[in-house]
Amino acid sequence: MMAKILVVDDETDLELLIKQKFRRKIREKVYDFVFANNGVEALSALKEHPDIDIILSDINMPEMDGLTLLTKLPEASPFTKAVMVSAYGDMENIRTAMNRGAYDFICKPVNFDDLEVTMEKTVQHVNQLRQTIEAIRENNILRMYVDENVLSFMTHREFENSLLSNESIEASVMFVDICGFTAITENVPANTVVELVNRYFDLIVKEIIAQSGQVDKFIGDAVMAIFRGEYHLDRAIEAALSVRDQLKNAEEISYGDKKFKAAVSIGINSGEMISGNIGSASLKRLDYTVIGDAVNVAQRLQSAARAGQIVISEKVYRQVNESFKCNEVGEVVLKNKSAPVMIYEVLE
Repeated sequence: MMAKILVVDDETDLELLIKQKFRRKIREKVYDFVFANNGVEALSALKEHPDIDIILSDINMPEMDGLTLLTKLPEASPFTKAVMVSAYGDMENIRTAMNRGAYDFICKPVNFDDLEVTMEKTVQHVNQLRQTIEAIRENNILRMYVDENVLSFMTHREFENSLLSNESIEASVMFVDICGFTAITENVPANTVVELVNRYFDLIVKEIIAQSGQVDKFIGDAVMAIFRGEYHLDRAIEAALSVRDQLKNAEEISYGDKKFKAAVSIGINSGEMISGNIGSASLKRLDYTVIGDAVNVAQRLQSAARAGQIVISEKVYRQVNESFKCNEVGEVVLKNKSAPVMIYEVLE
């Protein structure tokens, strides 16, 4: 596979030197070089050539220097790695460059044998990153557990574009908490706790997927799931009923003189919510998730539910009371709600 390399340097003779030194590999399509005179031109080149693997950049340049370019690189091209090219006496800047994410550095005057070894190492690292992301995209287990929108932005270009792909949607949200699990964690070894919670999560997730829901996240010993599309509210409730039955039929866990019988408390709500990438773009820690009052209410309904209860709001009850047998629970005070809210539990 041909590696594409962006060389950023205001010394005009460097372009000629590189073309001479690597002429055979350029001819054999091992390397494809793109050239820019400063950081501003480099950013334009990255837009024009989104498949650039590595950047060889000088530090001291007019208009935009190499250190400033480094700060722009994560947003401009997240998977592209930078190798800084600078003089021996420029160690302070080299240290700053490394702290800003430079992958490696080469000292001037350039030793082209050393440069080629560094280029090969860096290209190999970038290829490994891209192969890892591709493997994740193709992983069938991941496809079961996350929204397709997450998978759609796993390449670096799609990642950049996805930061803007936010929308308002109509959907249903379900929070499922494994009741009383915190108490058992105080008496059981850590490995056993993780094994148990993962076993319960497997049961819960299978029922969510069976109703075409997506697991949004695991929060401690709770699961948040989203249901979209036709009959999303009905499917969310069907999943909740199945989850409750599965946990009710699960075997009692014994560890020494401690016993634990799994049960779940579930909150479901439906309505308009914002779907998008929430998190820190600078850290590349983004969650494709939903936010809004409808989501907050679902979580608080779960907090109000007792073990074995599936709790919904009065608004949701009016939408589903002809399809599901429900029972009035009474009014409860939910966080950030000025007035008490009437809640119902779904029986069957």
